[in-house]
Amino acid sequence: MTSAQKLSFDVQHNDHARTAAEREQVLANPGFGQTFTDHMIMIDYTEGSGWHDARLMPYGPLSLDPATSVFHYAQELFEGLKAYRQVGGSIVAFRPHANAARFNRSAARMAMPELPEDAFVESLELLVEADKEWVPTTEGHSLYLRPFMIATQVGLGVNYPSKTYKYMVIASPAASYFTGGIKPVSVWLSTEYTRAAPGGTGFAKCGGNYAAAFLAQRQAVENGCDQVVWLDAHEHEYVEEMGGMNLFFVFGNKLVTPELTGTLLPGITRESILELAGDLGLETEERLVSVEEWQEGCASGELTEVFACGTAAVVTPVGSVKGEDRSWTVADGTPGPVTMRVREELVGIQYGARPDTRNWIHKIL
Repeated sequence: MTSAQKLSFDVQHNDHARTAAEREQVLANPGFGQTFTDHMIMIDYTEGSGWHDARLMPYGPLSLDPATSVFHYAQELFEGLKAYRQVGGSIVAFRPHANAARFNRSAARMAMPELPEDAFVESLELLVEADKEWVPTTEGHSLYLRPFMIATQVGLGVNYPSKTYKYMVIASPAASYFTGGIKPVSVWLSTEYTRAAPGGTGFAKCGGNYAAAFLAQRQAVENGCDQVVWLDAHEHEYVEEMGGMNLFFVFGNKLVTPELTGTLLPGITRESILELAGDLGLETEERLVSVEEWQEGCASGELTEVFACGTAAVVTPVGSVKGEDRSWTVADGTPGPVTMRVREELVGIQYGARPDTRNWIHKIL
């Protein structure tokens, strides 16, 4: 499929979809990524033929040969975004074309085929339309969308990337990330492990980045912290990310975030906050931020707030920091006014309570 061609989706509805009562039982307490809707999207790719056999089909297991490439060489990637039921009942997505562009940047890094952006967005629309009753009506809840691609060639040769792939989209109702109010997280500074190095896959949204993070995250929990903070691979001096989220540091009226060096994921929420900051009367700066600056800024009072951002939680305040030989609190350890203002603005746009002046909202229904 070339950019000039358009995929035609075959539609096969699920004859065994959950009943309204079964669906409502799930939606009453959906958690995150635990229950999936009745349908999924699948598109195949074959080298020489391009993308083909696009379809909406009943959600269900895959049948793959044990020698399928993805199992052995981790050639895969994914995206994450949400569909929201706005004030008034419309169902929308937040900046899906930005996710499509990042999906293709990841694909290029992983030597995988790019999917035309229009096909990516259409696949989301088709799935949400088919499973619209799964989009929650509860305030703060949403439908999480997970587009992903896997290498499907059978064989154990390692000299070349796969010649065949599957692109898929699945969906899962998601509760509000915070229950009982916004809770600041405690973070562990990882000096033993590294998330990504220059020239690696840090900027790509591939599963290997997350698998390599599990051990450090477990170490954070063992040290009484909620999340791990990654430092640069060379000196373990400069702050990069918190878990799978980007970080912002509040210096009075300025938002400072680690610059994109190729080792950080270019978050869409991060990008949105940088664009929104001016509307909120805030300055922004992208640069290196050291652990020393973080600690000394908190001690002097110059650094007043720290927050992380990403699709799942939107904005998460950071309340305390711990490392092998140090620990400190960010201000008084509670969510700060800038953090809450940024969060309220973004959530307001997503759910239709704030004006969308940048056309970020993509209406689906």
